[in-house]
Amino acid sequence: MDTVNDYRTGFVTLAGRTNVGKSTLLNRLVGHKVAAVTPRPQTTRRRIVGIRTDERAQIILIDTPGLHQPRGEMSRRMVETARRCLAEGEALVAVLAANAPLGGEDRALLDNVAALGRPVVAAINKIDLVGRERLMPLIAAVHALIPAAEIVPVSALKDDNIGELARVVAAMLPVGPPLMPGDEYTDQTERMLAEELVREKIFLAMREEIPFSTAARVEEFIDEPERNLTKIHALIIVERESHKGMVIGAAGRQLKAIGTAARLELEDMLGRRVFLELHVKVEKNWTSDPRKLKELGL
Repeated sequence: MDTVNDYRTGFVTLAGRTNVGKSTLLNRLVGHKVAAVTPRPQTTRRRIVGIRTDERAQIILIDTPGLHQPRGEMSRRMVETARRCLAEGEALVAVLAANAPLGGEDRALLDNVAALGRPVVAAINKIDLVGRERLMPLIAAVHALIPAAEIVPVSALKDDNIGELARVVAAMLPVGPPLMPGDEYTDQTERMLAEELVREKIFLAMREEIPFSTAARVEEFIDEPERNLTKIHALIIVERESHKGMVIGAAGRQLKAIGTAARLELEDMLGRRVFLELHVKVEKNWTSDPRKLKELGL
């Protein structure tokens, strides 16, 4: 193979309903953690780019918020972002869950991506949770809905068939040189990665409705290379005083646990010591305030 003349590169959008594992799949394809991953619905709130580069192709992956029926201003903006990102991809990966029947949102997604006229891969994720007897009828149903699509069963969690998915996606991209430096794996800044990690730890620690009405904003990000140290001051934003108390917890234990989990992962990610200071602030009805949503990048 002539790697110079046959090298492929381009943008690929990952799309799907909530909780199908798009962000886990993004992280696995990239080989680095660039998106928060939790069992909570609607964890991904904004467009996130991850970059997979090897000797044959550079795949610039766009992760999107899960498609869902919006309720309120923030979720409406999330769905708008997801739909807008579909148009960015030169190829599209429709992510479906093997452990759930095809629902109306899945079918609408497949209709939408087919209508765009781009190369499409249907990535059936979470195959580690089902047997062949459940997987084969799902593959047949997807093929009937979108016959032109490639279908690749995968498990992002277990790293099953991820290389095959990357190979199939890369073959759909145009021939051309890399668009990004080979050592870059995301367009997010370290500050943005810190916000994602803090928010992830909140989602993992808290219950039900509280994560949806929380956000993280880094106020200060100071590198001290001579000390191999980064100082981060971040705000956790909630909508209600009662939520503030729950995030802080008795004697501050909940907030301390969130901060410790985030700090340890940040140190591993950044390769240096991290001093992380968290404060909780109430901003009433921020999820429905367009100005505050814009300030938070939503």
